[in-house]
Amino acid sequence: MTPKPETVELIREKALWMRRTAFGMVHKAQLGHPGGDFSAIDILATLYFGVMRYDSARPQWEDRDRFVMSKGHATGALYTALCAAGYFPESWLQTYMQPRSMLNGHPNRNYLPGVETNTGPLGHGFPVATGIAIAGQLTGAEYRTFVLTGDGEQQEGSNWEAAMTASFRKLENLTLIIDRNRLQQGQSTEVTSGMDPMDDKYRAFGFEVAMVDGHDVGALLEVLSASPKGRGKPLCVIANTVKGKGVSFMENQAKWHHAVPDDALYAQAMKELV
Repeated sequence: MTPKPETVELIREKALWMRRTAFGMVHKAQLGHPGGDFSAIDILATLYFGVMRYDSARPQWEDRDRFVMSKGHATGALYTALCAAGYFPESWLQTYMQPRSMLNGHPNRNYLPGVETNTGPLGHGFPVATGIAIAGQLTGAEYRTFVLTGDGEQQEGSNWEAAMTASFRKLENLTLIIDRNRLQQGQSTEVTSGMDPMDDKYRAFGFEVAMVDGHDVGALLEVLSASPKGRGKPLCVIANTVKGKGVSFMENQAKWHHAVPDDALYAQAMKELV
């Protein structure tokens, strides 16, 4: 089904606000992972403003769709999405990574509404999401479970244990999204431990696989909003992205995995993010 133009425009507006706000948070804190934030923001904006069912006034609503941010270091992307979705006021973002802040460097469900599970150690989010999807299957719940992992994170063996389980149990209510920006801390993923062809690997594990441009909101909407009913298997969406997307000096630069901007770079980024 062709996405509605007004939905696409809304998501693009939210994603731009998220980029500008997240970069401001990192600049103020002088901490963060802006490159991975920016590769993931279009995906999160699409999920929260075009795909998922949730009620931010009732974070524990039983019928809500579940989202697990497995690449837990990308909190700039997650926190701005949760804020824009209404889970907490914008003023909280100003406390990002400050002492005693609820907005830690990694998300903590004990502190922040809308966080389904604590993440940070890479490779854990997909197994947890698989368990959440199994619970939904066993109880006959209607919710869907989405999990976003980094592509470097796919080097962790726990992901492949989860993939075997998800396929064996035919978890059609589970969608794995891989942020395929091809860079991890310090180096290319393919130099560190090559993972191509990733699509063939997941097909071999029994997943339906879709490959999309992770910055094409219309394409993301089409694949992520499609009903899973009758699919009979989990879905793996390989979202081809650009680390640091939207800011010229960050794009495809491994150092921006965890680099932070000085005042001049921050000002330049704000001029580009319009």
